[in-house]
Amino acid sequence: MLYDLLTKLDGAQVSAHCDIPCGIYDSTPAQIFALSVLRYCHQIDGLSDSPADQAKLVRLVSDKEKHAESVKHEVRIIWGDYFKGELLEKYPNIHTLTHSIMLAGSAAKQNIDVESAKKLVDLVNEFAETFWDSKGVETYRAVCPYEPKVETVYPKLG
Repeated sequence: MLYDLLTKLDGAQVSAHCDIPCGIYDSTPAQIFALSVLRYCHQIDGLSDSPADQAKLVRLVSDKEKHAESVKHEVRIIWGDYFKGELLEKYPNIHTLTHSIMLAGSAAKQNIDVESAKKLVDLVNEFAETFWDSKGVETYRAVCPYEPKVETVYPKLG
């Protein structure tokens, strides 16, 4: 069946996101994951040496690392599948920015340092601004209404 489908395409160019042509991209999940990494670091800072808190530490670190990896995944999808052709010409810094996010995501996984997590949030906010600009959507910055209560980029949606 796959062979029949491919032979009927007869050289037609096909492109897709998530292996289907949905065309839906949004930087918001990466931002939420980055904010949660920072929030986990804040929570870890508040733990004591009690057995209950040490058990909580294991869960927080595990989730922090999963969310840092999710940031990297979400950004890689947008960078690899959305930023192409004319967009690469218009945003030549996108490669460097994406690489910086990959490094910051790894650093956030390797540490429980609030500053490393904050850097990840800042870079993902910069990525979100670039992404929304590429869509012709203005952005604004506001403190998110939940912990970690840091400045976050939001699209101005009519």
